[in-house]
Amino acid sequence: MEKILYLPIGRKTFDLEAGEAERQKSSAFLNQVTDQLIEPEGIITSPEELEDFLQGIPKEDIAVTVYQSITFADGEFIDAVIKKVDSSIIVWSIREPAVGARLRLNSLTGGNSTSHVLKCAARPYTFVFGNSEEAQVQHRIKQHLKIQSLIHMMKGMNVGVIGDYQPGFFFSGTDEEHLKEQFGINVIRMDLQEAFDKSKQMPEQKWEPEIKRAEKQVIGLHSTDHSVQRFAQFSSYVREEINTRNIAALAIRCWPEFFNELGAAACSTLSQFTEDGVVSSCESDIHGAVTMLVLQELSGGKAPYLGDMVHVNEASNSVVYWHCGAGAYSLAHPEQGARPGVHPNRKLGFTMEFGLKPGKVTMFRIGYTPEGYRLLVMRGQALDTPKRFNGTSVEVELETNVTETLYGLMDEGFEPHYGLVYEDITEDLIELGKQLQLPVSVYKKD
Repeated sequence: MEKILYLPIGRKTFDLEAGEAERQKSSAFLNQVTDQLIEPEGIITSPEELEDFLQGIPKEDIAVTVYQSITFADGEFIDAVIKKVDSSIIVWSIREPAVGARLRLNSLTGGNSTSHVLKCAARPYTFVFGNSEEAQVQHRIKQHLKIQSLIHMMKGMNVGVIGDYQPGFFFSGTDEEHLKEQFGINVIRMDLQEAFDKSKQMPEQKWEPEIKRAEKQVIGLHSTDHSVQRFAQFSSYVREEINTRNIAALAIRCWPEFFNELGAAACSTLSQFTEDGVVSSCESDIHGAVTMLVLQELSGGKAPYLGDMVHVNEASNSVVYWHCGAGAYSLAHPEQGARPGVHPNRKLGFTMEFGLKPGKVTMFRIGYTPEGYRLLVMRGQALDTPKRFNGTSVEVELETNVTETLYGLMDEGFEPHYGLVYEDITEDLIELGKQLQLPVSVYKKD
């Protein structure tokens, strides 16, 4: 975790004795959250004192500044902070110690004034109101730190792209400069034909472990099948590239070359890497891979799914997400398990063949238009229904009206690959959009 700067701010004209008691409790809470806290010994009560304190601390590694209005203080304080510290900001106002007599702190007005200064300066911030022992306060602060940890992690992250997207699949591409500017993500491009050629030269002792890995979760896998061995060869080659190039996510062109040149489906490689924590999207969908990565990180490491929305069932207020054969093994319905199959159109293996398990799910997409990046956040319930189509699929009952949602998504023109994870992280994703200053389209009940 990067360093956190805690700045308790107050004026001597207010009740600093009551304020100091809250500062000590706040400090204790923050020191439980991180072992990288930078803080003064007491309340900072003047711009000059703030200036001296900031001069004496290392500022380059600060990820988050917790600016706490112990009492009211004017905008001069926060203005000095943002000129010297380049970090995200939590504005924290505390409650009045008593009501019915003197206004002892006026912390809320201090937070209001601070928020106004930050808004006018176009600096993203999160506002928190309440005392340190309150669960909602602790949740909001921890959530902000969690999102900032993700944002920091993405800076310098490498997405491996093997092959260009198919003709007309414009949504799979990216403007690499804009991707770097917005998220700090690098694109590492690799030649697909070269990957095929080198994978076929991989020695058996390197690719055989890929088959043994798959056999642990894929029921009825025939290890001697030609397509299974091709899967193992390609996966072993890519795994070496992942380790050598420090790749965190993959976007792979899967058709027609995998079938025509390798004689196997890419779906199994995508599935195994996603199961193992290197999220992988098909059809070279770069933003799809980043979407999956965000879902994985915010859900605590759960394997995400990426699929097309292919069917609407108005009677159950549900939609079906599907893809032709990719899906992390652990997503399979436990009564059926992950089973090998063949591509529904190309009739080559091996692919995944299963319906996804039931449970609460979050749907998400990092989208891009000429106006810039945007986020889509949805929530629903994966139903315990039979597999709807060959390949991998899941039927999700939406919280919002399915017809209105469908037309809303089409009117907004979101990309046709939707990320899905078995965890309710909708509020985290909304907060991510806020901290990145991106528009967020939300389809869920309050």
